[in-house]
Amino acid sequence: MQASTKINKDINLNIELNKKIYMTGVMIVIFSALFLTVGVNFKHIDYAMSQRIPKLIAILITGGSIAFSSMIFQTVTNNNILTPSVLGLDSLYILVQTIIVFVFGVESEFIASKSHNFLLSVVVMIVASFMLYKKLFEKSNNNIFFLLLVGMIFGTLFKSMSTFMQVVIDPNEYAALQNSLYASFGNVNTDILLISGIIIIGIIPFVYDDMKTLDVISLGKDHAINLGIDYDKIVKKMIVVVAILVSISTALVGPITFLGLLVANVTKQIFKTYKHTYLISGSVLISILTLVSGQFLVERVFTFTTTISVIINFIGGLYFIHLFLKESRA
Repeated sequence: MQASTKINKDINLNIELNKKIYMTGVMIVIFSALFLTVGVNFKHIDYAMSQRIPKLIAILITGGSIAFSSMIFQTVTNNNILTPSVLGLDSLYILVQTIIVFVFGVESEFIASKSHNFLLSVVVMIVASFMLYKKLFEKSNNNIFFLLLVGMIFGTLFKSMSTFMQVVIDPNEYAALQNSLYASFGNVNTDILLISGIIIIGIIPFVYDDMKTLDVISLGKDHAINLGIDYDKIVKKMIVVVAILVSISTALVGPITFLGLLVANVTKQIFKTYKHTYLISGSVLISILTLVSGQFLVERVFTFTTTISVIINFIGGLYFIHLFLKESRA
């Protein structure tokens, strides 16, 4: 009798979670349709779609990458405040861009060609993060909190080096550099979107089988090991995946600091489940919905007087302070 009751309860819970997934998906479709059609002169619809569809694809890729990486990162660190930006990858991206301008100038092929710039940035960040954290895992006895501390130190180092080089470069080159460092969904390069999409499609089957494993890892390291999980192997794998996803989102549109923190915690509040199949799916959809609706408001309500990154970082910053104060009182 108890087993039957539990099964019915689980079925009802899954139905409720699926409803939330479908509702979020429907809202994305609605806002996407509004984003694509509002303000369009249908005499020139081909031109309008050539501008808006790539921008929408960029939103899908960026939102999915940030949400996926943030949810995984918070699971392996077992902390709702930490985000992948603590790894220093956002700062590393800025440093890579600054070095390119500092060494080669704005006329360089690595600046003029967005696809070359994207590939160079992603490769450098993936290789650097893999080398740094692979070695640190071995030397720190897989202490994830030691890794986070080192990540913060590297982040500060990267920012300091970037600031130093930005001070000494030509003002015109500095202005061009700043334009490439802030999130923007305008003038999207379709080659970059294609490469990003291929990488993400390759990552999905790579981590799909680990979704239930993440459910166990969320209980903590000791519990996961006692339940037979190869904790160290899974965490290393997820750190690499996080590095790749953050690299893609940052290289594609620049750093959006608080989006991951915001969507990961909002998803947990809405779905209230430990199952990462729903948590990750929900966070990806909520992240995409946030970006689509936010970009729609920026273009049609604020008429480009602000950017989506400013809005998200303002709201996310306030939410971060709320979470920090809540954790400190706990």
